[in-house]
Amino acid sequence: MSPSACERPIGVFDSGVGGLTVVRALMERLPLESIVYFGDTARVPYGVKSVATIEHFTGQITEFLLQCEVKMLIIACNTMAAVAADVVRRLACEVPVLDVIEAGARAAVASSSSRRIGVIGTPTTINSNAYARRMHELDPSLRVYSQACPLFVPLVEEGWLDHPVTRLTAQEYLRPVLAEEIDSLVLGCTHYPLLKPLLRDVAGPGVRMIDSALTTAEFAAERLQREGLLADGSRRADYRYVVTDVPLRFQTIGERFLGRSLGVVERVDW
Repeated sequence: MSPSACERPIGVFDSGVGGLTVVRALMERLPLESIVYFGDTARVPYGVKSVATIEHFTGQITEFLLQCEVKMLIIACNTMAAVAADVVRRLACEVPVLDVIEAGARAAVASSSSRRIGVIGTPTTINSNAYARRMHELDPSLRVYSQACPLFVPLVEEGWLDHPVTRLTAQEYLRPVLAEEIDSLVLGCTHYPLLKPLLRDVAGPGVRMIDSALTTAEFAAERLQREGLLADGSRRADYRYVVTDVPLRFQTIGERFLGRSLGVVERVDW
């Protein structure tokens, strides 16, 4: 028997492992909710691929998760959110769709008093200008200062979360953004929440960190409540992890991102 709408899982997807930071935030904010996570680990990174290819891959993943009878879709990949969110919304029809860029942009605009906001992300996300564009739609008076940080992802995956090399790298990347006297910094990549303590230290107490994993979980809670789709706890929350490849280091990196054991990881072949 198909589960009632409320007891269906939330579908969360990313090009790789980074979206597990969003899953972690959802587990903490919504402990009664079941989750299906899809990581396209065989085809990561998406950032170097064409828009048409990213749209095609994103459509495949969306269709897979819709077959899992999810009640909500969360795009936990900044690259997908920047270039293929429309594809997801078109395929999802009545299923609510959230994404990390929308959540991060809204939270940043709401929190900034000086109207000067910094955004850090991968080169693809920064070049897409998706965060700045969305924030300017919400408040045209904002000043947004963006900085690509290509070395952060490999440093996080290496586990160098508080390494002298990572600290020096952060100081270099943040210097031009901090010079603009920002009061909020958007962590525009799902890997970056793991660097939050170090980034907070480098940026200083006057800069608020906008963690799009946390803000996405908060948005999900609000939307589920509004739609009457919150799980009532009549079933135990179930977590399912689906990937397109299981690289040697996937379990280690995944558990670091999730903050707990992954358990069984399913693999699908396309």
